[in-house]
Amino acid sequence: MIRQRKQTFSRQQLEEWSLDVTEQLRQEPHFEKARTVLLYHSLPDEVVTRHLLEEVTGKNILLPRVINNEEMELRYYTDIQDLQRGAFGIMEPCGKLFHEYRQIDVAVVPGMAFDMKGHRLGRGRGYYDRFLSRVPFIYKIGLCFGFQLVEEVPTDENDIPMDKVICEKAL
Repeated sequence: MIRQRKQTFSRQQLEEWSLDVTEQLRQEPHFEKARTVLLYHSLPDEVVTRHLLEEVTGKNILLPRVINNEEMELRYYTDIQDLQRGAFGIMEPCGKLFHEYRQIDVAVVPGMAFDMKGHRLGRGRGYYDRFLSRVPFIYKIGLCFGFQLVEEVPTDENDIPMDKVICEKAL
């Protein structure tokens, strides 16, 4: 249902709503104080993070890179030249490998749907849930559009809830 709903909005509308979401993220206290942040490079139907990646200063920015059918690794992001098309058509970093997970203050996570309890429905491969289960100390923020916020997301023991979900105020 959410996948179909995403297709009813123009790329321009999603970009506009994304600016509201990323502005809220910038003002979120955990994000403001963070020195090291795990972000994501957005797919066309996700909250757009391109502007955030280009404009955030004073933080170590990490992006995930899929390395096999079950795992992702983290790499430093410094600028757009660090990106290349990777798994599933996602722009992935080719910068220096990062493995000091205890230094990560905040993880900003995309999702197909979220609920008010912070439960997240991903794209079904479990990359984020497997990674986040190994780093329970990281503050987790989900980003979404208003139509992706639902009453209840089905969960199981492998799903890792977000500490906070931010969505645009337009809907």
